[in-house]
Amino acid sequence: MNQHLKQLIDLAEVDKEIDAFEPQIEEANYKYEAALAKKQSIDSDIENLTNEIQAEELKKQKNELHLAELSQKLEDNSKKSAEVKTEREMKSLQLEEEIAKEQVTFANEEIERLEKVIGAKKEQIEAAQESMQELESNLESVKAEVDEKLKVINEARQEVFMKKEKLLSSVNQKGLSFYQKVRRWAKNTTVVTVEEQACMGCHMLINDKVYADVIKGEEITTCPHCGRILYMEQNQE
Repeated sequence: MNQHLKQLIDLAEVDKEIDAFEPQIEEANYKYEAALAKKQSIDSDIENLTNEIQAEELKKQKNELHLAELSQKLEDNSKKSAEVKTEREMKSLQLEEEIAKEQVTFANEEIERLEKVIGAKKEQIEAAQESMQELESNLESVKAEVDEKLKVINEARQEVFMKKEKLLSSVNQKGLSFYQKVRRWAKNTTVVTVEEQACMGCHMLINDKVYADVIKGEEITTCPHCGRILYMEQNQE
């Protein structure tokens, strides 16, 4: 097999090893990122509940103010009743009193309802805060576990990077330039095998001449359909 082709095959394998570290890093980070996302979600829930409580408190205060106004109105009407001179005036005062009493009942019921809503939301906040405390106590140990995994992964990745640097120092620059050009779009299928006279990158059949060139392995041969670099595994030759 052509030495330059062998170098590109080796380089492709090293690049695959390097790319394989990315999902490992993502998987290691996932647990910690998931915990952080949950923490942010709880923070958001607490903030929303706090805002909702403030809104309900404001409604309650308005009802309490209205209740105070109604109480004053009923008190004033009681004083006026002593000064009533006609039946018409009396009926008018009675009607106002009935309406005011109905409004008092409604205001009291609304205040009671709002207090229950506020109480329920406060309980939700307390539960969320308990979850937050438990999460924060575990967050440090999760971070330590993730950091240890990343350390092992990065050490292994560094070894592969060093292997690649060593390989790059001996690779033919013209061949390397071509390899990098193809890799920009083909990624880890830049260099592929030929099986049953088909390119394993695009799975198209190649003609007899190209196939013969691949078998010989004397030159760098590319797929006439997709442009990937082709080679034949030793046990297939």
